[in-house]
Amino acid sequence: MKQAQIRVGIGGWSYEPWRKTFYPKNVAKKDELAYASSKLTAIEVNSTFYRLQNPAVFAKWRDSTPDGFMFSLKAPRFVTHRKILAKAGPHLRRFIGSGITELDTKLGPLLWQLDPRHAFDADDMQRFLDLLPGEAHGTRLRHAVNVRHESFATPRFLKLARQRGVTVVLEDDENFPCIEDVTGSFIYTRLRRSVSSKPTGYSPAAIAAWAARARTWASGARPRDVFMYFINGAKERAPAAAMSLIAGLGPRRGAQR
Repeated sequence: MKQAQIRVGIGGWSYEPWRKTFYPKNVAKKDELAYASSKLTAIEVNSTFYRLQNPAVFAKWRDSTPDGFMFSLKAPRFVTHRKILAKAGPHLRRFIGSGITELDTKLGPLLWQLDPRHAFDADDMQRFLDLLPGEAHGTRLRHAVNVRHESFATPRFLKLARQRGVTVVLEDDENFPCIEDVTGSFIYTRLRRSVSSKPTGYSPAAIAAWAARARTWASGARPRDVFMYFINGAKERAPAAAMSLIAGLGPRRGAQR
């Protein structure tokens, strides 16, 4: 059985405060991705939420990062932020066909983050999940759904996700529901409680606790790949938080390429 992997990262790689808290002065802006990917094992890309990229961009990201690195891509808002998700088919297919498979083995899960005001509708959600393809151009696709309305905290939604092999995101945030149920073949967490007063965003004890959970997910009776992102909160602390978690996981887990 292939060993489950734990990948830890941040949201994006271009953020001006990181020029003081993360990037050395001798790292040019054009080299930020190469540097970030040498310290982290994954990045969640937010730019795809606002606009489609082209195949050349995805190929450039692929070639700028080391073997084993992965990108999670946030799906476009014109797919996820609509009243009736089941009608997003044409836009969804356009995103899938925009060149994302140029990332090849570095393509991680696709993140479908719904509008916080979007309430659970079982029929619409079932039809939307049925739109999510299992592959594109021979590349396997994995899907993570990030729901932010309390109405999704229901067994019926979890059953729909499990039936379709879709992962429900575990979001650590005081403003959104935290759904911890395992529904898919991998785990996707978004850690959003970083505070500026702590050098690593989260306390050492909290980071150790998340590391322990990650090891359990990756080593259980049914090992699952794990993606963990420190994202927003005190964003300037995100890289330090991610590197601290990677260090806590040890070379066989957090830094594996």
